Amino acid sequence: MARLPRLTPAGIPQHLIQRGNNRQVCFCCEDDFVAYAGWLREYSQQHRVKIHAWVFMTNHVHLLATPETDDGIARMMQSLGRMYVRYFNRTYRRTGTLWEGRYRSCLVQSETYLLECYRYIELNPVRAGMVHHPSDYFWSSYSANALGKSSSILTAHPEYLKLGRYPKQRRARYRALFDAHLERPTVDEITAATNKGLALGSSSFKEQVEQMFNRRVTEGKVGRPRLAGG
Repeated sequence: MARLPRLTPAGIPQHLIQRGNNRQVCFCCEDDFVAYAGWLREYSQQHRVKIHAWVFMTNHVHLLATPETDDGIARMMQSLGRMYVRYFNRTYRRTGTLWEGRYRSCLVQSETYLLECYRYIELNPVRAGMVHHPSDYFWSSYSANALGKSSSILTAHPEYLKLGRYPKQRRARYRALFDAHLERPTVDEITAATNKGLALGSSSFKEQVEQMFNRRVTEGKVGRPRLAGG
């Protein structure tokens, strides 16, 4: 099935995945993570994209972001990807591509799935068997969102701010969300929507997006179309 054209309207959160080509390693040492984080901060600010959650794995990256312009995320990812590839190739004396084509993304309904995406992203190292708890993994936004560590990359989303009136209260309620792992159906739903470029949310949210932008954001019907009179 052909991939749907990318839809990145301003003001709607998006979950993004950027993978290394053929799942190859794209972060070999701490300096690589530091370099990528610095350029993520620079280009997200330059292209007016608010980053709410992130995790850098050895061969891929997850971001939860809201653009202020329709082309903000595309411009940010293009600038970030090109700069990091130049750095990586120069550092490791290699040539050629690093990323697996274009990044994957899906629109996220704030009221129903946004905090689930926070958890999905920051629990990635746990699902991968790298750590027992997200607090044990350094290269993610968990330490900022849950523990209050200062971050020049993150901007709190309004749904996160609704968790409590005061920062300490918000962090405590956010940590409580991680007392249980995400259910497998939720993980599969987020993964599928992102890989296929669909929308993540209620039926009414998906219908609203399709009407506003005249583009399908749900699964197409499987199989050949029926002939008239068949």
